[in-house]
Amino acid sequence: MDSLITAAARALAAGDPLGALNRVALRDDAAALALRGIAMARLGDLVRAKALLRRAARAFGPREAVAHARCIVAEAEVALVSRDLAWPGQALDAARATLAAHGDRINAAHAHGLAVRHLLLIGRIDEAERLLATLDPAPLPPALRAVHEMVVAGLAIRHIRTADARAALKRAREAGARAGIAALRAEVESVAEALAAPAARLLQQGRERVLRLDEVEALLASSALVIDASRHVVRDPRGAVQLARRPVLFALARALGEAWPGDVPRDVLVARAFRGKRADESHRARLRVEIGRLRALLKGRADLHATRDGFALAPRRAREVVVLARPIDEAHAAVLALLADGEAWSSSALALALGAGQRTVQRALDALAAAGKVQAIGRGRARRWMTPPGPGFTSTLLLPAPLPAN
Repeated sequence: MDSLITAAARALAAGDPLGALNRVALRDDAAALALRGIAMARLGDLVRAKALLRRAARAFGPREAVAHARCIVAEAEVALVSRDLAWPGQALDAARATLAAHGDRINAAHAHGLAVRHLLLIGRIDEAERLLATLDPAPLPPALRAVHEMVVAGLAIRHIRTADARAALKRAREAGARAGIAALRAEVESVAEALAAPAARLLQQGRERVLRLDEVEALLASSALVIDASRHVVRDPRGAVQLARRPVLFALARALGEAWPGDVPRDVLVARAFRGKRADESHRARLRVEIGRLRALLKGRADLHATRDGFALAPRRAREVVVLARPIDEAHAAVLALLADGEAWSSSALALALGAGQRTVQRALDALAAAGKVQAIGRGRARRWMTPPGPGFTSTLLLPAPLPAN
């Protein structure tokens, strides 16, 4: 390997993509193409980065298996950042196996971490946790160790384990400081901000309060009967009743929980459960059937009593009933939650992450765009969706980078 390639690689490792490009920008050999691709990815030109990495992989060919595998891993990382979630995972698995077989443990571990991050991004939390448990982070260099700890923190946040998340973020900060890469330290801090951000709203007896993640964890560990609108479950210390596939029953449970200890009139329950339809005798009969089903599911946890005007919820062992709602309670809150990471998503990637149909997601995006909450860039298959920048602030892409100190 010549001196310019070595110098460019060292510049990339130190977080200086422009320094790397200064050394290899005019070269078209395989190693230079790979380094140019990584540098362009660091600078945010993901389309150009993907094209360069593919050229590099073809230039290396099967005879240089390790270099070819490294290009595949780099392309997989670009696909992950650009939210190309349908990128073939088999290619990444094959590259990881090749790197491990040739003794490149660092890049094999990096490929392992990318696979975990992909599973985490599409919501397959249990699979991500099992795969992460098979990775030993001890030999990782500081930069990859920081990324690993951020993944650990992300899993802990999704499982609502704030102490584990804080411990992982502390280790990520330490690793990021050793790596000396400013962008990496900023990414760690952005993950840490999620712990202080509003995670849910508490609805109880007509009052509403915003909760942080640690407060949500404390509430779920309490003796209260919690009607969780984020996961569509009713839980108490004995366990949880899943109502994700029973939207009518959950709508009834939520309405009763918000009114506790009072009752809810039958007309209001019909409107909440049956999407605003005007109550008549057929709807009242259906309401009695659905209340009976909900009563059977909550047996041992709560009773549903008929009152003169409607129905009331009465917990068996819990002293109080609370409703835990999303921070943003609207029809397309899940789409907005994914777009809140600031990345540009395709509708197909959103559908994969949400486990929904692409046409359903497209309708949600159209409704959000009409309301000015999301914006589209590009056309056709290249169209991507993102949340608009805050009004009154210049986009950070238009701001110059700080000049190095003399």
